[in-house]
Amino acid sequence: MSSRTANWKRELPVGVIVRKSPGVTQWVREIWTPIGVIPGAPDEHWKVLVDDEVNTDFHAGTVTMELHRADVEAYLVSLNMARPSVWVVLDKDETDQSPSGWFVSAVTASAYEAQDSLDSGESIVEAVPIPESLAAWIQEFVDLHYIEEPFKKRKRDKHRVDLVEDGKGDARIAQVSDVFRAPGTQKKNRLH
Repeated sequence: MSSRTANWKRELPVGVIVRKSPGVTQWVREIWTPIGVIPGAPDEHWKVLVDDEVNTDFHAGTVTMELHRADVEAYLVSLNMARPSVWVVLDKDETDQSPSGWFVSAVTASAYEAQDSLDSGESIVEAVPIPESLAAWIQEFVDLHYIEEPFKKRKRDKHRVDLVEDGKGDARIAQVSDVFRAPGTQKKNRLH
């Protein structure tokens, strides 16, 4: 990267906390839900953090969260929500190495990127609260790159669209009458 573009992107390892809760039906025995993130976490794979008699919290994995200059508007959406959030994306684990059948594929501060992942219908996408330190890190990046664009009202074209153009058909087509003429403008000879 050149020195001019060096600050256009930031990266931070972020750990994801996933809670295993008992299911409520005979078809769903357990529910796996992302509940938090750990900024700057070491690399772990389904390490038990808290185990009470009902719920178990795991450090499910650590992924690199990236901020890009082009996405600062989406970061503002996440920071300005009623509950400021980052988004955790879990995908199916085809290797069967996780106890849940899911693996942490992404953590993003972009509400738009989270919506794209949610649209696939194959991922678990959950908003989790942003820790204050992570929110400050994201806000600093947004402040560095966000430029508010002033609203510009479009002006109408000066072209007159209300002029009548009946009878103007395609000059390349030889016809007795114009096929583009509105039917209401043609006079019909009626026999009474």
